[in-house]
Amino acid sequence: MTGSADSPGTLVLAGTPIGDVADAPPRLAAELASADVVAAEDTRRLRRLTQALGVQVGGRVVSYFEGNESARTPELVEALVGGARVLLVTDAGMPSVSDPGYRLVAAAVERDIRVTAVPGPSAVLTALALSGLPVDRFCFEGFLPRKAGERLSRLKEVAGDRRTLVYFEAPHRIADTLAAMVEAFGDERRAAVCRELTKTYEEVRRGPLMDLAAWAADGVRGEITVVVEGAPEKDAGEIGPDELVRRVRVREEAGERRKEAIAAVAAEAGLPKREVFDAVVAAKNADRGGPSKGKGLS
Repeated sequence: MTGSADSPGTLVLAGTPIGDVADAPPRLAAELASADVVAAEDTRRLRRLTQALGVQVGGRVVSYFEGNESARTPELVEALVGGARVLLVTDAGMPSVSDPGYRLVAAAVERDIRVTAVPGPSAVLTALALSGLPVDRFCFEGFLPRKAGERLSRLKEVAGDRRTLVYFEAPHRIADTLAAMVEAFGDERRAAVCRELTKTYEEVRRGPLMDLAAWAADGVRGEITVVVEGAPEKDAGEIGPDELVRRVRVREEAGERRKEAIAAVAAEAGLPKREVFDAVVAAKNADRGGPSKGKGLS
């Protein structure tokens, strides 16, 4: 190791190519050669990467993936405490972004160990830039739940979000996901399906969700990132009581307390909380079949 217990080491998060190996950051080769420990999501992919870069790993190589992340983290932290320079790489893109890394970073920060990065390619930012959709405000949602009901519920939670939304998805689930997006966001919401970014068969399909869902029904291959336009801005007067109630229910189903859900929907719609509260109470009374007055927001 290059350091000692009196001189804690450094955790380096290194971006790796998302497709074209020529996109590897110039510093990556130097870090691979000099690190005391290289923690790789897939050691076989690491071997192919180092061969393509013409670099020899100088330190110890260990696996660090979803299945062993919890067990391996303490071992890597101890190496860092002992003065090691630990390099973390995943299969593609930046560690921690829908990839292993968060636990190790959190553990290192807790022990006051320096954490730095070798910036590299990002499927999220690349897809955003190519989508043709607004990128001034966006939200990365990662992978959606695999179960249909949970997936639709998650999508409905953000149906009113004005920011552009970015998702990762597996090729065998993309058709179902786009169909669920049609149900949650509407037929005409614009989106872009970015496939095999920076690779030989790179493809970006842009259009209304309805058209993209029809296209994907025949099957899609490759690594996929989906970018979806944010919800259109509405005047407060255009949002009726039924829509207010629907938004509150979506938030409640997602686990929010009714008071917080009402406050959030009111802020989103630019309306007084009392107006949203009254709509919820009216809907509740209608369901029960009798009129009564709400007692308050608490």
